[in-house]
Amino acid sequence: MKKTYIIAEIGNTHEGSVGLAKQFIKAAADCGVDAVKFQTHIFEAESLPSAPNPSYFKDETRKEYFERTAFTIEQYKILKDYAENECKVDFFSSPFSLEAVDFLMEVGVSTFKIPSGEVSNIPLLEHVAKTGKNVILSSGMSSWEELDRAVAVFKDKEKLTILQCTSEYPCKPENAGLNVMLEIKERYQCKVGFSDHTLGIGVPLTAVVLGATLVEKHFTLSKLMYGSDAKNSTEPKEFKHMVDNIRAAELAISSKIDKNEIVKELGEMKFVFEKSIVSARELKAGHVISEEDLVYKKPGDGIPAKDYKNVIGKKVIKNIAANEKIEFSQIQ
Repeated sequence: MKKTYIIAEIGNTHEGSVGLAKQFIKAAADCGVDAVKFQTHIFEAESLPSAPNPSYFKDETRKEYFERTAFTIEQYKILKDYAENECKVDFFSSPFSLEAVDFLMEVGVSTFKIPSGEVSNIPLLEHVAKTGKNVILSSGMSSWEELDRAVAVFKDKEKLTILQCTSEYPCKPENAGLNVMLEIKERYQCKVGFSDHTLGIGVPLTAVVLGATLVEKHFTLSKLMYGSDAKNSTEPKEFKHMVDNIRAAELAISSKIDKNEIVKELGEMKFVFEKSIVSARELKAGHVISEEDLVYKKPGDGIPAKDYKNVIGKKVIKNIAANEKIEFSQIQ
């Protein structure tokens, strides 16, 4: 089984601080992720001043938040270098405008992650397609018709991964739509993954077992941090637990065993746990053994319990005490 590509979605929870962003990157890398992902918002390029704020923007406007947490190209390059060269993880971001695509090209990213809300933005998709970069396409807000139109933009399916995603925060397990992930794979004949908004690790782990090649999950240093994502994100301890369990699942799925050879290796364990045929009562010489005369007890170093029919009907030739392992030398 090919290694699942695991992304820690940092978004904008870094609060516009390069130092804090580095802490996020380092903590995610220590969890064993393959990549960290940010979000690139250029407010004037993606929103009208009159655009309504999402309900979770309570203390400041979206414009204020995006401008306060924005990085310059040089700052992004510093973070990219830190991620790739010091922490050994990939670095990329989600563009929310054509200008953001150009911005990230100057940063030098190798991959574009298309967020769910941009899947119907065909001009942006076409702009990304022209870069020739790898594309991860999230489908959380798309109908099949909208997704068909978006996927058609990307001609090189080898560079495309489509993520099943439900844009619900947090997402209930029953709304995760793992069946849709399988439908996406069949419909578009490309790599599929899972962008997880559920709490816990059970659903993304199941997605991997079902064939997800990529898992993305929101990551935070603390759920108490400021911002819209933090409370629905995963802290380092739990994130590492998810990564470790995904790696264990990969190993279990890809490792083939020989059933007979494994049994041979059990050795003493079989002796300790299996059962032998034991006398239920005292059996005198000359007695013909019936099923009622037999019980089955550990350890398994006598006549195996499976051979009980070979004992029933035999004549006792030597007295057998109650609760004694029966040996073939005692019967005929």
